[in-house]
Amino acid sequence: MTGPDLLGRAAALDAGRVPYVWATVVHAEAPASTRAGDTALVRPDGTIEGFVGGSCAEATVRQQSLEALAGGTPKLVRISPEATGADPASATGDRPGLVRVANPCLSGGTIEVFLEPRLPAPLLVVHGTAPIAQALRAGGAALGFATRGGDQEAPLTPDAAAVVVATHGRGEEALLAGALGAGVPYVGLVASRRRGAAVLAGLDVEETARDRVHTPAGLAIGAATPEEVALSILAEIVASRPRPRRGTGEHDEGMAPGPGEGTATAVDPVCGMTVVAAPPSPWADHDGARRWFCGPGCRQAFVHDPTVYAAP
Repeated sequence: MTGPDLLGRAAALDAGRVPYVWATVVHAEAPASTRAGDTALVRPDGTIEGFVGGSCAEATVRQQSLEALAGGTPKLVRISPEATGADPASATGDRPGLVRVANPCLSGGTIEVFLEPRLPAPLLVVHGTAPIAQALRAGGAALGFATRGGDQEAPLTPDAAAVVVATHGRGEEALLAGALGAGVPYVGLVASRRRGAAVLAGLDVEETARDRVHTPAGLAIGAATPEEVALSILAEIVASRPRPRRGTGEHDEGMAPGPGEGTATAVDPVCGMTVVAAPPSPWADHDGARRWFCGPGCRQAFVHDPTVYAAP
């Protein structure tokens, strides 16, 4: 079940804008060591807090959670000792969205775990206190952005999705240079076309970086009021946001990898499971190569007699 400590850790991760996966056992068949309602959270480094089964089931939850975190979509995983289809690690079951994973290490029980990626909302930083800045923060929050006012003394967080400078002549060059230096995907300046060009000309940055500033910020929709200007800017932020190419596993140029993306996997040489090839998965070196395991049992079997399992 879910304890207050785990809920507190999840709340701390949410507050710190740290992505994670919330894992919930929704079905368990004896002799599984877990039961329906047991929960855990999986961090981007694969660390698991809570309980959703023994070490072998945990290895599958870790690997599947990092995949879910990279894709940003939830999944239901059925872990059982029986193989299903030619590729049991990726075969879909008879229910849409169900992923069946054969886990030969299990003691005989079967569990189903729902994996829910919890990703921080995209961060919109708005510098300024004038009506346009206020409308931007209000409109951004309504669209699901995490919004905050700009603090010239505080460094930008590395996950900022957009920075809009709406200070109307106050410290614009330094704020723009800071956002460009931090690699923020969208950088906008609220200014007339003529004044915006003058501000950009004074920026001490490379020409390619200067070209990344949107000014006048916003799409040309004939905006007149502060709320309409804010709408045009938010529309431009959404329109320019890089997106994954559906069904290809690839991303638009310049899109930052998602949390958990690019995590290497390996096949446990003892049981044949696919596992995360990084700590906290157990590992052992043999003949100059590193092997990764689902749990301490398989690692111990390998270390006891690696010649039995070390064949390429």
